[in-house]
Amino acid sequence: MSGRVVCIVPALDAAPTVGGIARAIRRAVPHALIVGVDDGSADGTRAALAASCDRVLAWEVNRGKGAALRAGFDLARSLDADAVLTIDADGQHDPGCAPAILAALDVADVVIGTRGRQRTAMPVHRRVSNALSSAAISRCAGCVLPDTQSGYRAIGRRVLDAVQAEGDRYEFETDFLIRAARAGFRIAGVPVPTIYGAPSHFRELRDALRVIGTIYRHTTWRPPTRARL
Repeated sequence: MSGRVVCIVPALDAAPTVGGIARAIRRAVPHALIVGVDDGSADGTRAALAASCDRVLAWEVNRGKGAALRAGFDLARSLDADAVLTIDADGQHDPGCAPAILAALDVADVVIGTRGRQRTAMPVHRRVSNALSSAAISRCAGCVLPDTQSGYRAIGRRVLDAVQAEGDRYEFETDFLIRAARAGFRIAGVPVPTIYGAPSHFRELRDALRVIGTIYRHTTWRPPTRARL
């Protein structure tokens, strides 16, 4: 994939890992503009981002991953980016896979870094919940979506312009995928290795309920009917 790439790294209390991720992305995709988003961290995340990223967006109070991604998307549009790459700051994903994910934008509109065999290392309860949520989200979207919970994604400019997702936390990513699929954009997956063990900011009850709410809202939505003349 050629063109201007903006890489967005949303981060919350990720000082030990986020700098290394940003530097690894720079090695893997030298032409990318790296944007770190400090979502109200209480540690040294902001300093780590400032030392390793081209741009830093930051606020004092935690707003949520969705709000961080939305701010990054808005900046990418203003910079006339051709594509956006998103990667989490916790070190679960290999930045070295970024070129393969971006290259897949030549045949797809959204590309997800999918966890394949590495899922066996995932805690059982997370494997079950991810499988159930992916099945529900795919049904809602009207097509099979690969690994809907992965935050390692590449998004083409047409999708970035067309899709305005709702939600400020993890449900934002779910809403984005559903809207993109329903709009007819092609969504593909690229297998990536995954490292488990890093603490997650996903709150299983609170954030799962938000995701369920997003699925329910899309399931019950109906297009407006035209008045008969």
